[in-house]
Amino acid sequence: MFVRIVKLTFETTNIETFLNNFNENKNNIRNFEGCRLLELYRDKNNTNIFFSYSYWDSEKHLNNYRNSELFKTVWAKTKVLFSDKPEAWSVDKLESLT
Repeated sequence: MFVRIVKLTFETTNIETFLNNFNENKNNIRNFEGCRLLELYRDKNNTNIFFSYSYWDSEKHLNNYRNSELFKTVWAKTKVLFSDKPEAWSVDKLESLT
């Protein structure tokens, strides 16, 4: 399992715009070929910081999404809302206990 974690820090005044954009597109992102899970988290103490977790069949599937019109549209609306540079990690899921 290929996991992508992205830390997103927004201007406080832009949070509602981000959440609206995310909600409008989350199902299309989740249903993109190769995406197995999409989650959004919000920091408890710094409420302008969010983390997205997405699980992909492979890095190729993630890259296909990142090169898609869907991503370009979503990212164009998202990147103008940041107060800090986004950070991203690509990790391999080794274990999961539920």
